[in-house]
Amino acid sequence: MVSIAARLCLAALVLLSGCADESRYSALGPGAVVLAFGDSVTHGTGAGRGEDYPSRLALATGWRVINAGIPGDTAGHARERIEPLLAEHSPSLVIVALGGNDFLRQRSPAAVKEDLRAIVQSVRGAGALPVLVAVPRLSLLRATVGALDDSPIYAELADEEGVLLVEGLFSEVLSDEALRADPIHPNAAGYQVFAAGIDGAFREAGLAGD
Repeated sequence: MVSIAARLCLAALVLLSGCADESRYSALGPGAVVLAFGDSVTHGTGAGRGEDYPSRLALATGWRVINAGIPGDTAGHARERIEPLLAEHSPSLVIVALGGNDFLRQRSPAAVKEDLRAIVQSVRGAGALPVLVAVPRLSLLRATVGALDDSPIYAELADEEGVLLVEGLFSEVLSDEALRADPIHPNAAGYQVFAAGIDGAFREAGLAGD
């Protein structure tokens, strides 16, 4: 069985290609406010209290990471709730990890992409830095057989909007039966790998210090 330490190294390696050209950011200091904006995966469904990825990311970085994940949320609904959260918390950075529920509902990828674009633009309009986390083209069948890959809309949107993209990580976690609680949610070990991968991507981009 592959150790958690080995999986963390793998998570970092998965992300290097997506972040190699992104080292143009200034590091956020300890206590910086970061908004983790998403659905049940951000919320931490499938693991215990404190095992969600925002909690683990806060421990790794020293940032104040606010968990704004709502189980069942879609990109379409989330675009309506982002601005009040931005006004309330004034984050320096917002991690956007949404789209899985849209895909399960068979929404048009083009429509999901435009909802995500609206969220990214709202984040920028509030003076915060948006970061996209690529979400798999979710299907229960593909998840069951460990054959998930990112929806192409995330790379397209990141390129069009000039947004830092964390790619490959979510698909890698959900494709590994040992890292998931069910076909669409990580378990505690999966969230550990997920948080370490995001932390590694931020360090590679210069957003997190040593």
